[in-house]
Amino acid sequence: MVAAKEFIVAIELGSSKMTGIAGQKNLDGSINVLAVVKESSSSFIRKGVVYNIDKTAQCLTSIIKKLETQLKTEITKVYVGVGGQSIRSVRNVISKDLPSETIVTQDMVIDLMDANRNMTYQDQEILDAAVQEYKVGSQLQLDPVGIQATHLEGNFLNILERKAFYKNLNKCFETAGINVAEMYLAPLALADSVLTEAERRSGCALVDIGADTTTVSVYSKNILRHLAVIPLGSNNITKDIATLQMEESDAEAMKLKYASAYTDNNDIDNDLKYSIDAERQIESRRFIEIVEGRLEEIIENVWYQIPSEYYDKLLGGIVLTGGGSNMKNIEKAFTNHTHVEKVRIAKTVTQTIQSNNEDIKARNGMMNTVLGLLAKGDINCAGEGLDPNGDLFSTRKEKEHAPVDQRPIRQVGEIPPGVILTQTEKKAAEEEKRRQQEEEDRLKREEELRQQEEEDRIRRENSTWNKLKKGILKFGKSMIEEE
Repeated sequence: MVAAKEFIVAIELGSSKMTGIAGQKNLDGSINVLAVVKESSSSFIRKGVVYNIDKTAQCLTSIIKKLETQLKTEITKVYVGVGGQSIRSVRNVISKDLPSETIVTQDMVIDLMDANRNMTYQDQEILDAAVQEYKVGSQLQLDPVGIQATHLEGNFLNILERKAFYKNLNKCFETAGINVAEMYLAPLALADSVLTEAERRSGCALVDIGADTTTVSVYSKNILRHLAVIPLGSNNITKDIATLQMEESDAEAMKLKYASAYTDNNDIDNDLKYSIDAERQIESRRFIEIVEGRLEEIIENVWYQIPSEYYDKLLGGIVLTGGGSNMKNIEKAFTNHTHVEKVRIAKTVTQTIQSNNEDIKARNGMMNTVLGLLAKGDINCAGEGLDPNGDLFSTRKEKEHAPVDQRPIRQVGEIPPGVILTQTEKKAAEEEKRRQQEEEDRLKREEELRQQEEEDRIRRENSTWNKLKKGILKFGKSMIEEE
């Protein structure tokens, strides 16, 4: 492979695997995947959350090194997906009364967004704020600018994560010396790449069944209405099977071979047994009950997360993706428990992907999130070509001390949906805001001082002594003129 001059790199930190991918975007919107690297992450990432910073940093460094070896080019920055347990959405309303006959301006809208972003939640960080709509008077509007009103109200969906988890994630990339081009909310990147325009417009629930977590995203009228992460995934089914006195590796193999999300009672053979290994077997009915029991719990939790006002508005149906969506009859199980007839499995992304990689060619939904993150990238992540005889570790050391490559500081209204500011960006934005505030305070003080001096001057001119002095001068002047 010839060293690539331009490519985008994305990393997904999953509970079972950490995946790094590099690809080139074509003018027609298709993507050429150049390299894919996967490493096990179950010992340091649990339920999509970093628990061991050093091990995560080591894994990140290893993935970057392996990608660089395949690409024969150094990687200067990466796109990162943020997801996992503790991510949830909270609705918030910010309102403002306006003088009569006021026309709403863009600055007024940004002020509402700013006020919402400045909300504080105990131990929680606001990752993203999805605008629901604005209420102008009694009317709901997506864009209120230019409308005359006496009251403006902003409805927001704030996406939160525990501060500790957010800091840990940032610390991992800092420790590994890897520059972050952009952090992106992984469920939103996934939704943008697997849902159709019609599904998001008419209303749908996207259910991503991962190893340790299941993420539920509800869309209506092209807007994200709810987001939640359930701490249950396909690994829970494996662990339940393992209670039948077997190793988890055997339980996983049996799940992949025999498990079905739904089996008609008339089709269950009470005499049939499934083989664990050469010596041992288990009754098929017992196995089916265990699988269906846990899956029923996952589906009930998914349905519980969907706000009740959208139960009858999911005209686009339920869209399943992730590794857990590969289970046989999963659509039937979801229809039985939710009574939503329209259930679709998104086995791959909507973009055209060209790749020789077997995991991508499998089209089993397990690569959808990382491909969605890759599709979001718009900054070249390629650096210098690497010397095939050189030491990749020395290259990494040099890059660790390279200046951090960051985007210009963005204001609230400039942050695209789904984009999460890194800790470095947040600090820079806070510093810039503090600097602007100080400058505003300085100008205000100068103006107040100028006004005070002007008032003092006027007061002096109008004082009794000044009037007397002016009278004497005037009298003297008239005497001289008479003479």
